[in-house]
Amino acid sequence: MSDHLTRKDLTQDNVALKAGEAFSFLTRHRKETIRYGGGAVALVVIVWLGFYYTNYKQGVRQQALADAIQMQSAPVGPSAPTGGISFATDAQKQDAVVKAYAKIFAEDSGTLEGYVAEYTLGAMNAEDGKYDDARKKFQDVADHADANYSSLAKLGLAQVDFAQNKVSEAQTLLKDLIDHPTDVVSKDQATFLLAKGLAATQPAEARKLLLPLAGQKGDAAQAAVTALQELPPQ
Repeated sequence: MSDHLTRKDLTQDNVALKAGEAFSFLTRHRKETIRYGGGAVALVVIVWLGFYYTNYKQGVRQQALADAIQMQSAPVGPSAPTGGISFATDAQKQDAVVKAYAKIFAEDSGTLEGYVAEYTLGAMNAEDGKYDDARKKFQDVADHADANYSSLAKLGLAQVDFAQNKVSEAQTLLKDLIDHPTDVVSKDQATFLLAKGLAATQPAEARKLLLPLAGQKGDAAQAAVTALQELPPQ
């Protein structure tokens, strides 16, 4: 027998194992099954198997996402002496990363991992200037994912809006994020992005937003100071 097992094989083997345990339970408790009714016991077993399989599938999704993230951070060039993933060219890496995330999105749509994959694909679209594709993905995540990933998607939507000169739409999104920050998108982040987006057309408003940030400490303050220096003189 081959030592190599596919992920599908492992899934089938583990579920088969649990089904065998369930059958063994029914065999050991045959009297109780007859006395209390097979239907009730069967329902308990079905719920138990369902709970196990749901947790197992979540683990598979998380591993697939981890593999995609590792692939995204892999180097381009000769393989490292210690091994690990690497790609000969940027094009090969881009193709492999897109396929990995697209597979997660297609197979696990509606799950946390599926939304992470969809958001990442949207960000890639935005980087490539495919703003309509990016907007579609960001909007779906913003509408259906949890608060954290929804806020990230709204941040992406605002950037797409600025890129397409939809300034008022971007302002609406970012002002909402400023009023409702999350664990992954802070008030300062949303404020900074709004100021950067307004810098070209509304420099006075941008300055008003950046000055409080520049008075703080840390990286955000330094970024705000730099952005202030890039604004046209008053």
